[in-house]
Amino acid sequence: MNSSYAVPAVALVLVSTVLVGAFGLRISRTTSDFYVASRTVGPRLNAAAISGEYLSAASFLGIAGLVLVQGPDMLWYPVGYTAGYLVLLLFVAAPLRRSGAYTLPDFAEARLASQAVRRLAGAFVVGVGWLYLLPQLQGAGLTLTVLTGAPDWLGGVSVAVVVTAIVAAGGMRSITFVQAFQYWLKLTALLVPALFLVLAWQGDGAPRHTFDEPAAFREQRAVRVEDSLTLRLDEPLTVTVDGSVDGRRHRGGEVTLPAGSHHIAAGTRLTFAEGAEVPSAGQGADDALSPSRAESREERPLYATYGLMLATFFGTMGLPHVVVRFYTSPHGVAARRTTVAVLGLIGAFYLLPPLYGALGRLYAPELTLTGNADAAVLLLPGLMIGGVGGDLLGALVAGGAFAAFLSTASGLTMAVAGVLTQDVLPSRGVRHFRLGTVLAMAVPLAGSLLVGGLPVADAVGLAFAVSASSFCPLLVLGIWWRQLTPPGAAAGMLVGGGAAFLAVAATMAGYPGQGAWHALLAWPALWSVPLGFLTMILVSLATPGRVPPGTAAVLARFHLPEELRTEVSA
Repeated sequence: MNSSYAVPAVALVLVSTVLVGAFGLRISRTTSDFYVASRTVGPRLNAAAISGEYLSAASFLGIAGLVLVQGPDMLWYPVGYTAGYLVLLLFVAAPLRRSGAYTLPDFAEARLASQAVRRLAGAFVVGVGWLYLLPQLQGAGLTLTVLTGAPDWLGGVSVAVVVTAIVAAGGMRSITFVQAFQYWLKLTALLVPALFLVLAWQGDGAPRHTFDEPAAFREQRAVRVEDSLTLRLDEPLTVTVDGSVDGRRHRGGEVTLPAGSHHIAAGTRLTFAEGAEVPSAGQGADDALSPSRAESREERPLYATYGLMLATFFGTMGLPHVVVRFYTSPHGVAARRTTVAVLGLIGAFYLLPPLYGALGRLYAPELTLTGNADAAVLLLPGLMIGGVGGDLLGALVAGGAFAAFLSTASGLTMAVAGVLTQDVLPSRGVRHFRLGTVLAMAVPLAGSLLVGGLPVADAVGLAFAVSASSFCPLLVLGIWWRQLTPPGAAAGMLVGGGAAFLAVAATMAGYPGQGAWHALLAWPALWSVPLGFLTMILVSLATPGRVPPGTAAVLARFHLPEELRTEVSA
């Protein structure tokens, strides 16, 4: 990609973000402005802002990368991400707004009158927020590296600096305008190039492949392996090798690799013949030491699909940066209308990333071997169109990608900073909120610099699993079941959310390796969500005397429309 166009596009997005945030700063005056924009954000603006922060690196880059590598099975990701808002609309949106809370810990305390449950909820907000921030920063580093060859830490640092400045300066009022602007930018950045890519594909006289066929090279293609990897072959493959395969050095001759696993050393150049299927690949020399969620998905596709569906359907309602936006609605009816609008906005957006993934299987299948599948969206304009037109479209996509990182990182930083200010720092004023903003970004930034991550959509999927296992039971039972007790809520979050968190940590660390245990840990929602609900219910039933006094009045406030509550109190 020609960085002479892409770099100015990214810079323009960064500058525009600062300017739009400055507009919000001018009208941000009170503490309520900083936390919930004084609860005055209308449904249309709020829906665009929610969509802007929700459509993250996983949506903009990761879904296309997963579709490129693994095909139509990955369409469950956009379906799940969208359907999560339907669950949110039906069970949570309006009562959550009527709770009058600023954050999820505020909701937990208002419902259960327990400081211990509040602190535990705060810990999970911070954990899920940081886990979700990591792939945003890593995605920014990948994008800038693809564009310019810059070090992979530079993109993450750039996003961290801009986001910290905007959130610390203007709070929720600023990022509302920023995220609404960035939704429309992201939609444009995918839609316009997609139209040209489809026209280029239709004008291409090459033979067509159906979407569910294995990815294959349309022409002879040379691939240089940057990091060592393992090729897994179902049948023998003839390939020209310049480098080391299975410890043997080859100097440009043809080699027939038998079915099985083969270690490819870093720096090896492989030349595949036209029509050759793209082999599946894993990072590292030993599959047992370098498991992948892709591998467990192939071994147990039904289990992986249901695990993904459950995580995305129920994880959305507990994502801290999504939930906090509903507190900005004027009333419960506005929160419901906002959710309906969000369904339309994100549904329209999610039609596009799978298209890029499908085209990537035709025109850039080598990305599955180089480990850069998430870069397919960035590279396709140059590969399919080329010339100045391809460079300009690629620059537009690059700008949209940075908008995705900025908007989602802004919402997450806002949510985590709010909890840190309310529950960790000694004061709740604006000055301490700004300190909380710095802390909220510093930890995931350090993590992104020190730890290599999963593909961005997989990493975000793990954050959804933790959210679904901890906050989904708390919100659903807290809103709809009067017998919930503080010990039950705490036990459910600890058991369900804690188990999912441990599974996430084991998966990211590469344990237990492979087989059934690896699948259980790589897709934990299928057992951790029911475990969280069951624990919360059983412990609450075992402690009936701990139901907080005034629970009936609290639930009435959640469920009665604002105007009816006013009439009753009068």
